[in-house]
Order: sequence, then structure tokens, then C-alpha cells
Amino acid sequence: MPPQRPPPQRPIKCCSFLVNVMSDIKSLKNNAVKSPNVAHWIACSLVAATGVLLTFGALVTTYEAAMAVPDWPGTYGHNMFLFPFAEWFFGPWDLFLEHGHRLLGASVGVISLVLAVAVWKTNQSSTVRGLVVAAVFLVVLQGVLGGLRVLLDDKTVAKVHACTGPLFFSVAVAIATLTSRRFQNKFSQSETAVSGMPLGGWIATGLLFASYIQLVAGAQLRHLDPAVGPSTFRWLVLFHLVGAATVAALSLAAVCESFGLIVTGSGRDVGRRFLSAAILFFVCSQVLLGFGAWIVSWGLPLGLLPDALASRVPETNAVVVARSSLSSLIVTGHVLIGMMILGASVVYCIVSGGLPEAAGVKLVSRRRALA
Repeated sequence: MPPQRPPPQRPIKCCSFLVNVMSDIKSLKNNAVKSPNVAHWIACSLVAATGVLLTFGALVTTYEAAMAVPDWPGTYGHNMFLFPFAEWFFGPWDLFLEHGHRLLGASVGVISLVLAVAVWKTNQSSTVRGLVVAAVFLVVLQGVLGGLRVLLDDKTVAKVHACTGPLFFSVAVAIATLTSRRFQNKFSQSETAVSGMPLGGWIATGLLFASYIQLVAGAQLRHLDPAVGPSTFRWLVLFHLVGAATVAALSLAAVCESFGLIVTGSGRDVGRRFLSAAILFFVCSQVLLGFGAWIVSWGLPLGLLPDALASRVPETNAVVVARSSLSSLIVTGHVLIGMMILGASVVYCIVSGGLPEAAGVKLVSRRRALA
């Protein structure tokens, strides 16, 4: 009986898998931008520094520390950058907040100028360049408004100052997103731009604008003039509540659209799913923090009820402790979560096609022409 030959061995699937992985890595290297992405990292640094700056600004408003340093641009007669470190760092809490806020503002201004130089040196798109010009303008305007807030001690200037900060933060987040390699490679892999704005883009754009308007409405309540009458106060609160409901509805619509519950086949982008879910989570947390901020600031909302109904609610002897550790954490957290919703909405708007996709196509075509 002749010896049996061993059956032929099948090719090992592991080898084919490794070959596919190596080919994918090679294609990614070919699609990646060859030069270092300096502008993107500077933009990310600007976003991080602006986040810390906004945190200090929120604390300054919470503790009413805006007038802790009565002069500007100096600090108690010193050059702002030469003020003694020990007096600032180990001094009163309100001085630490206000002077730290100024130092952070100056740092953000310097980073903005460095980012402008980097963008012009790396052949970015006209959209990115326009956003950088807007960022430099806004950071200068914000510095001037901050100085006028101290010199004039005016509530109106404080309100405008509080509205300009989130706008600058939105521009910084947009620059960081548009200069990222992932965003640029996404457009480089697409042959043509999609005509018209998709449904997700419309929802994301509405969410972005609603989030910013909601922050503006919140700033009016944060810097409320004591001379405002009860009727005006009720309208401001009502506008803020309607804005909160609008943001909540749009965030829920964004989740439904990104997961493909509205338009079939639209829920394939994992990044958009994650962003929409994160925004919805932040919005739910913001509603709870907003209610808590109202309680620690003004007590139970009996003033919003009609007089006939409010008179039937029994009075309590509860005393609202102003600026305690817990109340400060709730009020400041309410502001910061609003900033996070705005920043996430900017990114979601860009990846959903809410901004003109021609900007990304022009960027890729320019890079291909240079190559």
C-alpha cells in the first residue's frame, strides 16, 4: 500500500491578515500629510488655554471678584507680568482669581498670534485663515472689554464680555478641528463634494446656534442688574428656559439622526454617534445643574409663578448661603458645562457638514497641486 501523502495545508489566515494590515498602514501613510501638523497642535493648545481661562472667568463672576484689582492694565501699580508672585499666589482668593484671569488672557492672546503665523506658514485653507483672523480680533476685543469692565465697573460691559468669550472659544475649536489630519484626510478620500447640506448638517447648525444663544441668555442672568424689574426678570428666565428646551430637542434630534433613526443609512459614522450622545449627556447634566444653580442663587422659583398660585405655597425658613463651596461649584459648573456643549456642537457641526465642505475640498486640492 503506497504511503499516503499529507493533505495540502491551507494558507494561514494570520499571514493574510498581516498583509492586509500592512497595506492599510501603507495607504494611511500615503494619505497622511507629510509635513508636521504644527498649526493643529497650536490650535489644540489654544483650546486648552481658553478652557482654563473661561474657568477662571466663571469663578471671577461667581465670587464677584472682577473688582479685586481696581486698575488696568497694571495690577496695583505694578506691571501685570511683574506683580509679586507671592502676593498673588498666596494672597486673597479674589485677587488670585482676577490676576490669574488676566495672566491667562494675555497667554491666550500670545498663543493666538503664534497660531496666526503657523497657519500662514502651512498653506491652510481660506476658511481656516479667516477663522484665525477672527480669533485674533476677538481676543484683542475681549482684552479691551475686560479692561473696560474694570475701569467703568459697568454691568453692560460685563455682559458683552461674557458673550464674546464663548464666541472666541467656538472659533478656536473650529480651527483645531479644521486643521486636524483626520478631518483633512476625510476630505482627501472623497472624490467630490456633496451638493447641499445634509439633514444632519441642518440639525447640527441649529444646535450650534441654539447653544450659543443659550449662553448669551445665561450671561444676562449671571450679570443681572439689581434695577431690573420682576416682569423683565421673568421674561429673561422664560427665554432661558425656552432656549434650554430648544437645545435639548435639537440634541435629541442629533442623536436620532446620527444613529440612523431618522434617515436610513445615516448612522455609520461612529464619531458622529459619540459626539451626539456626549452632547445629549451634557445637556441632561446641564438641566440638573441649572435647576441647582437657581436654588442656590434665588431659592425656590416661586417668583415665576402667578401671584395667585405663589401665595398658596407655604413659606419656608430656608436660607440660601451665597458663594459657599457647594453653591460655587454648582453655579460655575453650570457655566462650564454650557461651554462644553458649545465646543462639542462646533465639532459636531463641522463633521456633519454644517460648514461648507468646499473649504476642505479646496484645502485638499491645494495640497495635491503642491505635491
